Amino acid sequence: MAYTTIDDPTIYFDTKLYTGTGSNNITLTMDNVGWVWMKNRTNSGNHILMDIVRGGNNSNSQKPVLLSNTTGAEQGSDITATGGVAFGSTSTVIGSDNGGYNYNNSTSSNYVAWHWGTGTAFTNDASSTSVGTIDSAGSSNQEAGFSIVSWTGNATADQSVAHNLGGVPEMIISKNRVNTSTNYNDWTVYHHSLATANDKKLRLNTTDAVSATNEWGDTDPTSTVFSVHTGGDGATNDGSDTIIAYCFRSIKGYSKFGTYEGNGNADGTYVHLGFQPAFLIVKPIDAADNWVMFDNKRLGFNSSTSPYNFYANTNGAETTDTGQLDFVSNGFKIRNGGGTVNKTSTYIFMAFAENPFTTSTGIPATAR
Repeated sequence: MAYTTIDDPTIYFDTKLYTGTGSNNITLTMDNVGWVWMKNRTNSGNHILMDIVRGGNNSNSQKPVLLSNTTGAEQGSDITATGGVAFGSTSTVIGSDNGGYNYNNSTSSNYVAWHWGTGTAFTNDASSTSVGTIDSAGSSNQEAGFSIVSWTGNATADQSVAHNLGGVPEMIISKNRVNTSTNYNDWTVYHHSLATANDKKLRLNTTDAVSATNEWGDTDPTSTVFSVHTGGDGATNDGSDTIIAYCFRSIKGYSKFGTYEGNGNADGTYVHLGFQPAFLIVKPIDAADNWVMFDNKRLGFNSSTSPYNFYANTNGAETTDTGQLDFVSNGFKIRNGGGTVNKTSTYIFMAFAENPFTTSTGIPATAR
């Protein structure tokens, strides 16, 4: 059996860098993009998340903007068809930022846009398919282990939603799109590495450690559905609220969702991925700290002294807390005796590849 089925990870994930124009559109080339996560590198500004399922502009009365560092509902009613993101078969177009959301509003700002490919739209009528109990729709790429799922809550306990991922989800990032009430407005994160993961959550918009929850219905996800719950922390199935989720599973040589143990030592932990990373987020689960984001296009790893990371839960510009880790041909190595990535804590991570350690034809990747 081949080591991997994905020899070129950039088909499904890529980091794009661009400079704002203040008005003119910016075309970024990549096929079948379904999810774009954008951030101003130079100045403070919210993390901007748009996807093909909710729509990228306001031409159909959409509200395309979600912000990973806030509890706010989706917004963007002032984004017109010339703004937002236009999702195409071979590119995305970053439009004019007439709403002032800080994704293309200044010629003095540099930006990053992380792109994930999907490609196949799906709908699931639960009553006719007998898959799940709530209707869902979205876009997915089963080969890359990624799907975007939208559903409407029904305020009923013990419900389930079809995800069309092609395997069991290992990480789910979910957001209530409309509700701003406490307990319903956080970004709710499921990660399979958490102990009794089906009753635990992290919050993408906070530094909080892991906490107990009933939002996953105390039921493990399956290869076809994940469970949602109403009442209490009912962000996944409140009333008739619309909800979005980004679902992931590991694909050998392309993506991995796991844990590592920090040791507080400059000779930090090595984490085996089976690929050279292109993108990485880490978060301690037993201590309050940030969601730290790295990628292979901005400097700041492998002993670099340039700005390199963001915190997904804050609006700050790139930090200058450099040299924390190395990206190597088959994983990453912690090089910092503490800080945000190497406390004496347990960390979860999500990672995507630049190159597989070995291609499907047996050719090894080289270290950076």
